[in-house]
Amino acid sequence: MKVQKNTVNLAIQGALILTIAGLVTKILSAAYRVPFQNIVGDIGFYIYQQVYPFYGMSVILATSGFPVVISKVMTDCGYGKSMQIRSKIMTITFFYLSIVGIILSVFLYIFSDEIARFMGDLHLTKLIQISAISFLVVPLVSSFRGYYQSEQNMNPTAVSQVVEQGIRVSFILASSYFMVRAGYNLYEVGFGALAGSIIGSLAALIMLAITWRREHHGMIRWNVSAPIQTRKVLLSLMKSTWTIGLSSLLLILIQLIDALNLYSLLVDGGMGKVLAKETKGIYDRGQPLIQLGTVVATSLALSLVPVIASAKVQNNFAFIHEKLNLSLKLCIVVAAGASAGLIAIIKPTNVMLFTNTSGSMVLMVLSVSILFTSLCLTMFAILQGLGYTFFPALSVIVGVGIKYGLNMYLIPMYGVIGAAISTVISYGVVVLITILYMIIKGYSFKGNKSLGKISLAIVIMVSLLMIFLKTAGMIYNLENRLFASIASLSGVLIGGCIYGWSIFKLKVFTNNELQNIPILKKLVK
Repeated sequence: MKVQKNTVNLAIQGALILTIAGLVTKILSAAYRVPFQNIVGDIGFYIYQQVYPFYGMSVILATSGFPVVISKVMTDCGYGKSMQIRSKIMTITFFYLSIVGIILSVFLYIFSDEIARFMGDLHLTKLIQISAISFLVVPLVSSFRGYYQSEQNMNPTAVSQVVEQGIRVSFILASSYFMVRAGYNLYEVGFGALAGSIIGSLAALIMLAITWRREHHGMIRWNVSAPIQTRKVLLSLMKSTWTIGLSSLLLILIQLIDALNLYSLLVDGGMGKVLAKETKGIYDRGQPLIQLGTVVATSLALSLVPVIASAKVQNNFAFIHEKLNLSLKLCIVVAAGASAGLIAIIKPTNVMLFTNTSGSMVLMVLSVSILFTSLCLTMFAILQGLGYTFFPALSVIVGVGIKYGLNMYLIPMYGVIGAAISTVISYGVVVLITILYMIIKGYSFKGNKSLGKISLAIVIMVSLLMIFLKTAGMIYNLENRLFASIASLSGVLIGGCIYGWSIFKLKVFTNNELQNIPILKKLVK
C-alpha cells in the first residue's frame, strides 16, 4: 500500500514538473510571435505562419505526443518486467518512431512543391522543405523523453523542453532582426526563422544525449531477442500513436487548415495577392492570443488531472467525480473570463502588440476560441487519465473536417471573418461531442448552477471595462501605442480584479473547492 502511495505521489510530482515546463514553453511559444511580427510585419508573419504548422506538429509530437506514447507502451508492456524485455520494447519503439519520422519527413519534402501550390504560394516550397527536416529529430528526442517519463524521471524532459524553446525563440528573433536589417526578402527571413527552430530541436537532443551519457543509462541496449512478442508491442504503439498522438495535435491541425486554404480562397475570391497575404498575416495575430489565453486557462485545471488518474487506479469514483467537476469548473471560470476580457480590450491590445487596430473584429471572434480550446484540452486530458484515449482522437478528426468544410463555404461569403467563425464553430462542436461522450460514460458536469453566476461575473467585468475604455478614449488617443499599452495593461488588471472579486462574492467555488486548488489554497487561508 505504501509502495502504491509513493508511486502515485511520484507520478503527481512528475506531472507537476512537466506542467510547469509546459507552461513556460507554451508562454515562450506564444509570446515570441509578437516581437517577431513587429520585426517582419504582417506579410512576413503570414509567410512564417503558413509553414509553422508543419514544424509545430513535429514539436508537439516530440513534446506531448510520442513521449507519452512511449511511456504508456513501456508501462503497458514492460512494467515490472526484466531489463532485457524493456530494452526490446525501447528498440522496437525507436525503430517504429524512426520509420514514422522518416515517412513524414520524406513525404513533406517530396510533396513540398505540391503543398505550396495548393496553398497558392510557390515561394513557400523551400520553407516547407526545411521544416521537413524537423521530423528526423523527433524519434531521437521522443525516445529519450519517453524513456525518462516511463521511469517517472521528468526532469530531463522538462529541462530539455525549456532549453529547446529558449534557444529556438532566441535564434528566430535574432536571425529575423539581422536578416531584415541586412535587406533579405521576407521569404528568406522566414527560411532563417525555421532553420533557427530546428537548431532549438537539435539543442534539446544534444542536452538529452549528454544527460543520458552522464547518468550511465547504458543498461538499455539494442535488443530484439527478449521473450516478448514484437507484434504485441507494435500494436500497442500504433494504437497509442493514433489516439494520444492525434489528440495532441488539435490546435495545430486547425491552424494547418487555415494555412492550406485561407490565402488561396481569398485570392480566388478576387483579393489581390499582396492584400491577401497581409490579411492572412493579420488573421494570424489571433494565434498567440488564443495560445496564451488557453495556457492560462488550462494550467490550473490540468494540475488536477494526475490526481484524477491516480484515483482511477484506486477505483475511487466519488473522488474522481469531485475532482473532475472542480477541474472543469476551474477551466470554465478562467477560460470564459480570459475570452470575455480579451474581447473587451481587443482594440487597445491589438495596437499594443501589433501597432494598429487592423483585424480587431476578426480577433474578437477568434477570442471566443479560448473558452472552447481550453475545454477541449482539459476534457481530453481527463478522458486520457480515465483510460478513454480513442474518442479524443476521433473528435479531433471531426473538428478538423468541419473546419475544412466551413472554410470552403464561409470564406468565399464573408472573407477572413468567415475563417474565424469556422474556427470557433469547429472547436465548439468538438466540445459538444466530448461533453456528450463524457455524459454517456457517466462523468457529467454537476456545476450547471455555477454557469449563471459565471455569466453574471462576466457581464459585470465587461460592462465596467467598456466604461473604463470609453472614459480613457475620451482623454487619450488609444490608437497611440503608448496610451493603448497603458489602457490594455490597466484593463487586464482592472478586469482581472473585478472578475476575481465577482467570482468569490457570488460563491462560484465552495470553501472546500478553493482548498483543493493549488495556487488559491494559501489565498483562502
